[in-house]
Amino acid sequence: MTAIQAVNIRGYEERSTPKPHTVYRIEIQAHVRSWQMWRRYSEFDDLHTELTKSTGAPPPCPLPPKHKFSLIRSRTDSKVLEERRIGLEEYLRAILGAKDEKWRESFAFKAFLGVPVSRQGGGPPTQFTSATWLDENIELQTRIRAVRADINKRDALSDRGDVAASHKANVSAKTKLAGVSARIGTLEKGLQELGMQGLTEGELQRRLDMVARLRDDHEKLTRMVTVARQTSQLAAAGGPAQTVPESDREALLGTSTGIKPVTRVFGAAPKETEQTRPLDDHGVFVLQDAQIQEQDEQLAQLTAILQRQRQLGEAISNEIGHHIEILDDLSNNVDRVGGKLTAANRQLNRLG
Repeated sequence: MTAIQAVNIRGYEERSTPKPHTVYRIEIQAHVRSWQMWRRYSEFDDLHTELTKSTGAPPPCPLPPKHKFSLIRSRTDSKVLEERRIGLEEYLRAILGAKDEKWRESFAFKAFLGVPVSRQGGGPPTQFTSATWLDENIELQTRIRAVRADINKRDALSDRGDVAASHKANVSAKTKLAGVSARIGTLEKGLQELGMQGLTEGELQRRLDMVARLRDDHEKLTRMVTVARQTSQLAAAGGPAQTVPESDREALLGTSTGIKPVTRVFGAAPKETEQTRPLDDHGVFVLQDAQIQEQDEQLAQLTAILQRQRQLGEAISNEIGHHIEILDDLSNNVDRVGGKLTAANRQLNRLG
């Protein structure tokens, strides 16, 4: 928290969804960058409760009290809102300036201000602020690039005939790719939580696109490291190895003379494909597992898309309902003005 130089609450604004409420604009200034967070009073209240519970003592400055009268007045009375803004700003500054750092070093306070949170035990984070979410996304992008570099190295070594080094590069790519899918899922879950905390719709959609690109890159690289490269390799005599035609393959295996071919499993002969032909039993199993995982991830993406469509539908429905109310009010006003005009015409007729 020593990186934070200043915290100010510059203003507030009224928002209508999901129901009318007021949010306060918190501006955070650090050594190298600055950002802002929008928080409502109830979130300050939740933060105060969490800090008191986690540290065993309330912060040094109390929260400004809730208004004694109606919520409508507290949202519309500019004097009340300004007093609350000043009180909330003093509350945050008191935590930052306190001698005891237990409040400002808590995860709840850092997440509230969107401050990057250090990882526990060196592993990937499971809770995110707006800033740490971007840090994790950048790290996954770096991991994806490293996997792609290993695959390119593997292919280059394979072309030179260095089978052992090519295999080692492929193993390195698989090792780096392990766990990336789970981390992308955690990143997507964290984004849903950030969306519920007030992330703007435009920023939420931008980050959803970033997650989708990560998933797409992961799926492509998974197929590349799982399926053996189906290009020509150097033969033992130094010449390029040739692909055996299917007819010659059958003749060599004896299938054309009625001899039972070698199969992977007991029973009927499996149907070979361009993907499975160069693989052994373990390779086929890994390929099947990758395809199942790919289908699961595609289903998860489809679920996320349907959820977004539902949210958009609900938002459109609410907007239409709001416009209907406005049109009803307009219709009532037109009827009222029409009645007044009729009465005025009658009076003019009497005077005439």
